[in-house]
Amino acid sequence: MTATLPTAPRRTVFPFTAIVGQEEMKLALLLNVIDPKLGGVMIMGDRGTGKSTTIRALADLLPEIEVVAEDPYNSHPSDPELMSNEVRDRIARGETPTIGRAKVQMVDLPLGATEDRVCGTIDIEKALSEGVKAFEPGLLAKANRGILYVDEVNLLDDHLVDVLLDSAASGWNTVEREGVSIRHPARFVLVGSGNPEEGELRPQLLDRFGMSVEVRTVKDPELRVQVVEQRSTFDQNPQTFLDRYASEQDSLQARIVAAQTLLPSVELDYDLRVKISEVCSELDIDGLRGDIVTNRAAKALTAFEGRSEVTLEDIQRIVAPCLRHRLRKDPLESVDSGGKVAKVFCRVFGLPEPTDTSAFSLVS
Repeated sequence: MTATLPTAPRRTVFPFTAIVGQEEMKLALLLNVIDPKLGGVMIMGDRGTGKSTTIRALADLLPEIEVVAEDPYNSHPSDPELMSNEVRDRIARGETPTIGRAKVQMVDLPLGATEDRVCGTIDIEKALSEGVKAFEPGLLAKANRGILYVDEVNLLDDHLVDVLLDSAASGWNTVEREGVSIRHPARFVLVGSGNPEEGELRPQLLDRFGMSVEVRTVKDPELRVQVVEQRSTFDQNPQTFLDRYASEQDSLQARIVAAQTLLPSVELDYDLRVKISEVCSELDIDGLRGDIVTNRAAKALTAFEGRSEVTLEDIQRIVAPCLRHRLRKDPLESVDSGGKVAKVFCRVFGLPEPTDTSAFSLVS
């Protein structure tokens, strides 16, 4: 039995396909939706460049997912890795849970959030009224199989960032509170944004994000006018504006679903994998996250473009966003714009040294 679960009225969201510019940010987000194991996106840039608008638009764009009805963790009805312990136990007892369909959640993490609010805590009301220890799920439970957005992540307490990154990497959240031990799925696309003027993330934390992109204020006057007009038109009559972009939204949604289906069959040649690791080694990147993310991102980009074989050009497009934020050794250093990555890439792959780094952009 499948039903559409009742939800609170949804706020009208600016359509993803109507967003002007910021192509690199948009494609990085799409790649992480296609393969959530990429590890999320760190978006650094100027204020008022559409970071929050783009992420909310992405969540609204995604197709509905199947969930177990009345489960606070958005459990998958058949995949044990995305299922809470309670649902697993019910299935083990032979019960057939009710299946519903729900929109992908976009959870906005406020700067002042406490660890209990993020991870979950003891349900005090139930403890006082019924005398039993019960768990009250937090934001990580709500974000399972969705998107967790942290604005101004560089201002968040380091221990909270550690918790978020650990959950994003493992796909699980473990909570030990007052004799209650809970472990629940917490697989989400982690998106952080911030303004470099307000401080950088520590290199150890920055390295945990799969990809890093920079967004800049649009300088072209005509493009700025187009952005202003788009926003004004949307604000005046949101539904008419949404109807205008409905077919483009449906087309992109179908493309994402097709890419998710194609992804497991995408092949990356062994020689190219060796070259990727050679680039990471020459850049003196600590650990192996850079190698893993670059391999995954190249495959996700290939799947998004409807192909099953990764090419040199695919790697060239994703290598800078996957590696440039991993070059910092000193917290006082700034994040490389991608020039160093481009030079090493060309040397390892035997290409002419680049005069500009436009080829090392997600935008082809």
